[in-house]
Amino acid sequence: MGSMMRDGRSTGPVARLMQMASPLLAAAAIAAWPGGMLAAQPAAESPASEWSRQVWSAARGGNGDEFLATLTRASSIFASESGVPVTDTAELLRANIEKRESSRSEQIEKLSAKIDESLAAEQGDSKVSEALRSAVELSMLAVDKSALMAEPRMVDLVARATKAARDAESRGDWLIANEIYYRLNLLFDDDKRFQPDLDRQSARLAMIRLYAPERFWTLRNDRRIAEGLSPLPPYNPTADGWQVKTEGISWPMVAGAIQRGAERYVERHRAGMKEMLIGGLDGVRTLVELGDVRGVFTGLADDAKRAEFLQYLTLQSNAVAEATVRLSREDLDKTIGAILKFNRSTVAIPDAALLHEFGNGAMARLDPFSAIIWPDEVKTFQRQTQGRFVGVGIQIQLDEQQNIKITTPLDGTPAQRAGIRSGDLIKKVDGVSTAGFSLDQAVSVITGAPGKSVTLTIERKAGDEFKSLDISIVRANIDVKTVKGWARTGAGERDWDYFIDRGHGIGYVRLTQFTESTTRDFDAAIKTMREQGLNALILDLRYNPGGLLDQAVSVASRFIAQGVIVRTETAGEVMVDQQSAQPTRSRINDVPVIVLINEGSASASEIVSGAVQDYAREGKIDALVVGRRSYGKGSVQNVWQITPEAAMKLTTQYYRLPAGRLIDKNRHLVTDWGVMPDLVVDRLPNHEAEAYEIRQAADIAEMDEQGKLVHQEGGRPDPNRLITEGLDLQLQTALAILQSRTTATRLVGTGGAAGQQ
Repeated sequence: MGSMMRDGRSTGPVARLMQMASPLLAAAAIAAWPGGMLAAQPAAESPASEWSRQVWSAARGGNGDEFLATLTRASSIFASESGVPVTDTAELLRANIEKRESSRSEQIEKLSAKIDESLAAEQGDSKVSEALRSAVELSMLAVDKSALMAEPRMVDLVARATKAARDAESRGDWLIANEIYYRLNLLFDDDKRFQPDLDRQSARLAMIRLYAPERFWTLRNDRRIAEGLSPLPPYNPTADGWQVKTEGISWPMVAGAIQRGAERYVERHRAGMKEMLIGGLDGVRTLVELGDVRGVFTGLADDAKRAEFLQYLTLQSNAVAEATVRLSREDLDKTIGAILKFNRSTVAIPDAALLHEFGNGAMARLDPFSAIIWPDEVKTFQRQTQGRFVGVGIQIQLDEQQNIKITTPLDGTPAQRAGIRSGDLIKKVDGVSTAGFSLDQAVSVITGAPGKSVTLTIERKAGDEFKSLDISIVRANIDVKTVKGWARTGAGERDWDYFIDRGHGIGYVRLTQFTESTTRDFDAAIKTMREQGLNALILDLRYNPGGLLDQAVSVASRFIAQGVIVRTETAGEVMVDQQSAQPTRSRINDVPVIVLINEGSASASEIVSGAVQDYAREGKIDALVVGRRSYGKGSVQNVWQITPEAAMKLTTQYYRLPAGRLIDKNRHLVTDWGVMPDLVVDRLPNHEAEAYEIRQAADIAEMDEQGKLVHQEGGRPDPNRLITEGLDLQLQTALAILQSRTTATRLVGTGGAAGQQ
């Protein structure tokens, strides 16, 4: 025990805890002495081992009160002879949970008062929306959401909000209608009663954003002013024209996507060719009826021609709906051809725009994850799935003044080598002002072909002044790293301290996505930790939206030695494929693991967490899942190239976890979805937001042209604040559980747990 303290590997609260455990060690050593009275007795479980086992068991059982009570027994088990109180993570966790509940009560009281105040005030859309926002926050704080939603004032608020949204929609006030529907949908996410309303509004706004971006800017600006915010910068039309964004769209592209969707969609018995054609016609109808685009497509300004075309769409839709035979590709081509021909003779919407909305409307009849990937979207899609894109290597955001601000240059990229720094403001791109740019516009003009240069005019703070610099950068292929550790140690993407508790060998790895390089980088992180004494691991999958199925299987294989990881099947429960654990030398099934998930963990994240949970419950691996219920995306999308310029993604199967669970929440009438943690731990919304800001700041590596870290005034942000200030109780709970395991294990190793030498 003494040498363990001297070598510096046991530090902080838990080290003090173990020092205080010396009477236990001494007693165990006497009992184990060869001539001692207990030498012939079978090994007995020590208090430390028993406590650790009970902590783990209580966490797996999901009883939070029992878990906390068991965990905090550490004070009595590890107290010193002199009675010095133990100051360990267990006690800090109890204090932070009490702090959370106190904060919860205060926030509930404040939000309740805000709702009452808003409802009592003169009723306007903004007041209703404001009250609804408070109601959403209140529902996130409520221990019993059902009871909250049954309260008369909540019933009254929902009724008022529904009426306000309907009224706003009828007068064409799309943004406030969308805002209210969005918040209503958050309140009723479980039954999705407002999802069709939100989808309808989202489709309208997407059309305005595409075809009439200046009108969209006006809507946003008016809304900001109504909320008392500063106006937006003047509209900037650079790289914002619909003609460029719809270039290359063709009849074969749209027809090919719809045909494949009708033939291979997982629920084609419910949504086939007929439903997709009706959806396509509805999409065109929405565009034709949208007054905001009449200044763009001048044919729509002719009331008579517009009415004639709408009547024709109704006739076509009725004909499709009344069809008694299964519709074919021939019917699809006939419908599209007839619509294009009649359009040209009446309102004359450009073919590319009409086909764009027909295709989007058709795919919307399937599910949120099936879509045509239009020519202008292909690069973005590849970046999201492959973790690779062509650009200069920067992360950007809009600051409070709507400037394009560089969050950080990525390590080893052209931007970093050229001297771009965190906090730089991009004022021009190739001489064109970025004032009024959206993030999409900025990405569009900064990215481009590899080997081609782009000049960024940046504004950088130097003391009390700002200086302007023109920096020319040659675009290149950029790989996005998806594996992160606990604390930055350098500017490189692999420069991480992966130990959240180095003294006890507890590692921490956060996967932000599942791309082509995720498993490779994960293995490298584990190798680094192995070399430095890994005893336990926290795998953080919170807010990981998923990605590639093969990467999910390979990451899960690091924990699961053999057996099925995931099965895919049709809606009729006919198995299509089965993915099993892969042979690998990079196994990590010899240390206890806790997987963190929340409502932002989806798809591949749910495959990994769900598979680990299933095998742990069978006793085959040593793991727990902690956090909140995951998103519930239990479906598989296949990607097909439909033309050389465009692709499509289509839901073709559901996946089933090893123990047989189907977790997709978009299945018809489903009530049980997602991966439910073994131990549910809440985070308050305000704590979550503050934790996100701290984590984001701690992740940023501000570097110079040589790739060295730039000194930050006040020092680097400390992620340990997430634990010490009680801002991330999910992470803190995971750490406390694993510390209970490693503490007991160390006592066993010194002879103190089971009466052995």
